[in-house]
Amino acid sequence: MHAYRSHTCGDLTAAHAGETVRLSGWVHRVRDHGGVLFVDLRDHYGMTQVLADSDSPAFAAMDKLRAETVVRIDGRVKLRDASLVNAKLPTGEIEVYATEIEVLGPADELPLPVFGDQEYPEETRLAYRFLDLRRESLHNNIMLRSQVVRSIRNRMWDGGFTEFQTPIITASSPEGARDFLVPSRLHPGKFYALPQAPQQFKQLIMVAGFDRYFQIAPCFRDEDPRADRSPTDFYQLDLEMSFVEQEDVFAAIQPVIQGLFEEFGGGRPVDADWPRIPYAEALLKYGSDKPDLRNPIEMQVVSDHFRGSGFGIFAKLLEQEGTEVRAIPAPGGGSRKFADRMNAFAQREGLPGMGYIFWRSTVPNLEELGYEQLSERGDAYEMHAFMQAQERREAWLAAHGETYEAAGPIAKALGHEKTEAIRKQLGLGIGDAAFFLGGRPEQFETVAGRARNEIGRALGLTRENQFKFAWIVDFPMYEKTDDGRIDFSHNPFSMPQGGLEALNGDPLRVKGYQYDLACNGYELISGAIRNHKPEIMFKAFELAGYPASEVEKRFGGMVKAFRYGAPPHGGCAAGIDRIVMLLADEVNIRQVIMFPMNQRAEDLMMGAPSEPTNEQLRELRLRVLPKE
Repeated sequence: MHAYRSHTCGDLTAAHAGETVRLSGWVHRVRDHGGVLFVDLRDHYGMTQVLADSDSPAFAAMDKLRAETVVRIDGRVKLRDASLVNAKLPTGEIEVYATEIEVLGPADELPLPVFGDQEYPEETRLAYRFLDLRRESLHNNIMLRSQVVRSIRNRMWDGGFTEFQTPIITASSPEGARDFLVPSRLHPGKFYALPQAPQQFKQLIMVAGFDRYFQIAPCFRDEDPRADRSPTDFYQLDLEMSFVEQEDVFAAIQPVIQGLFEEFGGGRPVDADWPRIPYAEALLKYGSDKPDLRNPIEMQVVSDHFRGSGFGIFAKLLEQEGTEVRAIPAPGGGSRKFADRMNAFAQREGLPGMGYIFWRSTVPNLEELGYEQLSERGDAYEMHAFMQAQERREAWLAAHGETYEAAGPIAKALGHEKTEAIRKQLGLGIGDAAFFLGGRPEQFETVAGRARNEIGRALGLTRENQFKFAWIVDFPMYEKTDDGRIDFSHNPFSMPQGGLEALNGDPLRVKGYQYDLACNGYELISGAIRNHKPEIMFKAFELAGYPASEVEKRFGGMVKAFRYGAPPHGGCAAGIDRIVMLLADEVNIRQVIMFPMNQRAEDLMMGAPSEPTNEQLRELRLRVLPKE
């Protein structure tokens, strides 16, 4: 027999009854049932119940076992009584009667339990990640991630793509985040950079004459952490194609992503219709360039109804250039209680509140028509009073029809005509509401987008348990920074729509062939059709403050390559961590990464970052300045 196991802890079934077996694994749980001991033995493949009674030679050893001790157990497979079969386990029809136990790896007292799903502080879980990974939910997430990566590779090869690897140690490149720098021992005072993405290399692969490249690429960015983003490194499906336009890239990647979500989405519907939404439209309607389309709410501009109106706050605001008022429809939100809830939300977002209008029926209710619930008078009397009130209500409706009124401070200030125009524009009716935000769009769009999401969730409008995708297109090439400079707003290597001619006008009006794929409120893919002409590249970087000499210095390899015959090309990159997070129905990306950093970009298990030794610093000719 093998030194450690004849079977895994997920192998044994009723067909093995009577066999002598050897299992090895971790003691998941020990239970004492009055002279009979039970151990749930766990390994990577599953769980097997082991027992020993006082007649077993293994009884004394089993009685000393602690949770998470690694053991080898020899024993005989027995069928469980029909009443004791555990249908939830593949091994639930059998148990193993232990005859011998050897402790292979003793366990100290645990800093956090593996059995059960108790919540423990994240700092503890990360410091003891090897224990945390033994927990079933996290173990399943990591296995899901591995299966997703394998499926991606298979789908890409089947789609005619070829996998290549690109360098990890390279030169610094402006990708929208800070680089991780690596000092060079052989070239004192100079630094390599860990790649934020294989951007330049994959373009050079196209220039070199290869086609349809892909890679499961590690990327490194020194970023501020958040729930859906790692602060140090992440993996992406990186791909590039030659002789393509934007729609060709979409057609190549959609079957891969859609197939993944159909394969691993747990049966949740996957919408095959991926609309193209211009960036400006996405911000206007959804307040986000990664909208959650499961929520049907679309915001609208309603400035004309407030301009010169009796609602002074917005009327005065609209006198300033570049301002507008937007409405967030809230079907079913027409009550003072819900208005108060959204006001509280706005205050949590740092606003004084949110203006609102809600529409209510003017038809008298039954109490107003004389019906009182007087149960002590008896059911017959109450039914008679109820029927009389119903008759009076029907008579009122016949005479007046179903009517309604707008309510709230804004409604009083605007008057019936303007509130009615707003209601018709938004397609609202009795029991509905609208909330309003005004100012310069760039200052309130983000809050408006969060308010839209909050309203959709609170009113049950967001259709959970499905996946809805959308391509966000026509991104602006440039943006104005806080200090008034012009800088790239997206990937600096993108082709501007209109080519070189477009770059001779207002930079803030230039759109790029850039695109993102949004799913359920998350950005999953970012990509572009690339700029493959040196003269356009120089002009594009010049507008962002990079002189030609700087472009030659920082991107000399790519500029040189473009001078020797570069094909039109484009591609994209999909965030694997974020895809798995959605498939696993998690909201924290650290739940799908095997060994993640904490929110301060620290590895609590390995002690990174750590202080270098003086010898290391001398070798690199570096000095660490004291903290200010």
